[in-house]
Amino acid sequence: MKNKISKKTRLRRFAKGVGIWLLAFGVNPEAWRYLFRGLVIAFKEYYELKRQNRLAGNPFHLRFTMPCLGDRFFSSGNTSGHYFFQDLSVARKIFERHPVRHVDIGSRVDGIVAHVASFRDIEVFDIRPLTLALPSIIFRQADLTHLDNEFRHYCDSLSCLHAIEHFGLGRYGDTIDLYGHVKGFTCLSEVLKPGGTLYFSVPIGPERIDFNSCRVFNIRTILNLAEQYFDVVDFSYVDDAGAFHTHIELNPERVDDNCGCDYGCGIFEFIRKPIKDNT
Repeated sequence: MKNKISKKTRLRRFAKGVGIWLLAFGVNPEAWRYLFRGLVIAFKEYYELKRQNRLAGNPFHLRFTMPCLGDRFFSSGNTSGHYFFQDLSVARKIFERHPVRHVDIGSRVDGIVAHVASFRDIEVFDIRPLTLALPSIIFRQADLTHLDNEFRHYCDSLSCLHAIEHFGLGRYGDTIDLYGHVKGFTCLSEVLKPGGTLYFSVPIGPERIDFNSCRVFNIRTILNLAEQYFDVVDFSYVDDAGAFHTHIELNPERVDDNCGCDYGCGIFEFIRKPIKDNT
């Protein structure tokens, strides 16, 4: 049964969609919000700095060539949202557990990969190339839905954060595949050794494909995908407002309601089940 979507949620989705389309054509609506205010202040301060420079005998070559008009209206940094919390919390767990071999599949290099590489080696698999050689990062370009057998039971610690929702949508040059996420999740189960830990995150909310950006998953869909391969150890999530909720019990009410999210981030910690002997 599909979740009912409120009028407020539909309007929020519409506004977000318009913003994303504008960004695709090089127009940043967020920048326009502060353009006039920022421009007035910037010109005023530029002429004040020019006056001070002239009184000092013009020791600096002064140009008004790189306007930054909105920064004064924001906080000193982004300490909320999906990536901030998932990368910080997962990196901390990896640090505390000291796995023998940690592999990341498809996550952001400037996020969780950089966090982990600051204190240990990490192997990274991604469909796109990484041209810059970086200390502590061992990179392999690979199709993450069809990894070679040499990587079966390859590591005891694995992360895949905000990545599998893109598989099969073509956004990163991958082949269009309606079930790319299923193939990707099966790949995760094969790479990890029995008893190993998977740190996994995806957008959560009413299930849909927002082409060609990402999928959004019902929590139940992820639990059903994982059931054959993994036990759930821990669950946290980032809600629609960007707040972080840790160590959440996945009771039926929360699962059915997707923790009240329309576009949240579910952060799962799984343990790989033993391999069944079919003989």
